[in-house]
Amino acid sequence: MVDEKLEVVVIPVSDVDRAKEFYGSLGWRLDADRAAGDSFRIVQLTPPGSDCSIQFGTGLTSAPPGSAQDLYLIVSDIEAARAELVAHGVQASEVFHEGAPGARFHPGGSGGRISGRAPGDASYGSFVSFSDPDGNGWLFQEITTRLPGRVEAAATSFASASDLADAMRRASAAHGEHEKRIGAADPNWPDWYARYMVAEQAGTELPV
Repeated sequence: MVDEKLEVVVIPVSDVDRAKEFYGSLGWRLDADRAAGDSFRIVQLTPPGSDCSIQFGTGLTSAPPGSAQDLYLIVSDIEAARAELVAHGVQASEVFHEGAPGARFHPGGSGGRISGRAPGDASYGSFVSFSDPDGNGWLFQEITTRLPGRVEAAATSFASASDLADAMRRASAAHGEHEKRIGAADPNWPDWYARYMVAEQAGTELPV
């Protein structure tokens, strides 16, 4: 099959310069800002570590501004990601998990969102929501271990140095438990770390 890579999502905004300033203030990379007269302008930005970008501007979409909802941004550390939002003046929700299926898609008042991280720090289970100035809605979702089949087992990669560091910390904690079980220091810890990090990202059985 030919590879089909989702590369751009168009979001509707009412004020192009305001949206450009907002997303730029989050540290998103500005890839393009091009215009053709007064009837067409396209701005593209990319979140840190993302292979998919957003575009907005003039003459791109007939969708009402603010109508793009529940756009996912995957992070490896939900508290750190939220702290960066707040530091940039963004009004973000508290970290929450779902008390009922689909509660992530329904903001306050529905009663389905429960404050705090997912029980057991379950991967895929912790969220933060926020919106841009037009009301386009975003969700941070914390993923530390991928479900089986979501990542090619032979291809392990990390989007950023911080993601790699987080993976190494989790491997370090797990390796500490491994050494307790064997009752001795493990001189081959680099190999153990590597097996753990590859298995964690691929969603396969972790070493013990």
